[in-house]
This record gives sequence, structure tokens and C-alpha cells, in this order.
Amino acid sequence: MSITKESDLSGMQKASEAVAYTLKKMTAYAQPGMTTKELDEFGAKILTEFGAKSAPHSTYGFPGWTCISVNNEFCHGIPSDKRKLMEGDLVNIDVSAELNGFWADNGGSFVLGQDIHHHQKLVNASREILIKTISQIKGGVKIADIGYLMESEAKKHGFKVIRNLADHGIGRGLHEQPDELMNFRNKSDHRRFKKNSVVAIETFISTTSSYAAQLSDGWTMVGNKGGFMAQHEHTIVVTDNAPLILTEMNGIFN
Repeated sequence: MSITKESDLSGMQKASEAVAYTLKKMTAYAQPGMTTKELDEFGAKILTEFGAKSAPHSTYGFPGWTCISVNNEFCHGIPSDKRKLMEGDLVNIDVSAELNGFWADNGGSFVLGQDIHHHQKLVNASREILIKTISQIKGGVKIADIGYLMESEAKKHGFKVIRNLADHGIGRGLHEQPDELMNFRNKSDHRRFKKNSVVAIETFISTTSSYAAQLSDGWTMVGNKGGFMAQHEHTIVVTDNAPLILTEMNGIFN
């Protein structure tokens, strides 16, 4: 969507606060021995207190309130009472929701407890790439150039990007135009970021795979060549200068 009046911005800020606060609290709440379903239900309670509705649950019938992906799961992991979190797990939580007709999205990967499996380097790279990427987005910048920046930075860190997952516009719906904002230079994409547009910018940084493949559960995605992936995501408003990060309070840059 494009922010055209103060009520648009206010609505997006409130929806973004709901998802950002939920992500922050879920990340802090996660601990070894807890099931991903317990963690998901904790997040659902927070969203409900805001009056917000889970976007994946409402829009796609996703079997959970938030997406929780662990270790080799890249994204869209289904919360389960059979999946217990363990020390050193690579965990990704993605929270998106609707509040009063406005939609916001954010996510973050982290190592649970001690980094016994050496995932922190990947997590740090994903976070740093998102920070650098967002700092370069403003009205008039080529979308493909931002994708190229993500890909180049991933290579500098010794990692790959996932080529069939993408950033997207957001606002009055979960996925809006501009859609299919790739983490690599798409030479056929001649679009530019527009001032006042709202977009969800996210990294998909991988150790070995370049594509994500869906498992038989119809949701969970893993790497086509295995390995691990880290993701960090903010909902932002594009300006003439530095973007306004609506989900900044989630703390994923801390």
C-alpha cells in the first residue's frame, strides 16, 4: 500500500507494534524443552491481547498462529506438540497479523542458548545484511539493485541466497504490490521503490542451498541441497531518505 494520509500511517504503526512486540516476547520466551506449539500459543495470546488476527492462519488456513522453523526447516514451519526445542537449535519465528484492516509482517532467526552447532555466524550475517539493505532503500532506488546488494553481501559472508523466496509489499493485505522482490539481481525487474510505499523486507541467507522445497505437509520448506537458513524481516515505509522501520521494536537488530 501507499501511505496517503495520517490514518494509514497510524494503522500500520499499530499493526506493526502488535507483530513486533509478539516476536520480541516469543524470542525471549523460547527455551530448551518447550514445544513449538507451546511457543506458538504464547504468541497467539499476545496477538489476541492486541486484538490482532494471525495473518497466515486467517489468509491461508495455516495450522498455527505463527511460523516456527527449527534447524533444517527454512520457513513456514508448523508449530507442533511433538517438536521440542533443544539447546543450540537454530530457530526462526515469523509473525504476521492483521489489525483493524492493516497488515504487518516481521521475523527473526536466533540460536537458542549456547551456539553448540555453530549457527551464530549465519544468524549474524543475515542480520547484518538486512541492516545494510534497509539503509540503502529509498524512493527511486532500483528494486533489482537491492536484490543484488543482498546477494553480494551473502557471498562476502560465504553464504548463498534463496532464489525462490521473496520480499513483498504489504498494508491492506499480507502480500501486495510490489511483489516478488528477490534476494538477487533480477535483470528483468525494472521497477523502483516508490516513496510512501510499505514493504516487508527480509533476508533468506543459506549455507548450501539456493532454492527452498516444500515438504509433504504442504507448508514447511527446506533447502534443495540441505543446510540451514537464517531470516530477518522488517516492515518499512519507503521515504526520500532512510526508511521508517515500523517493526523496529522487535529488537532483531540488537
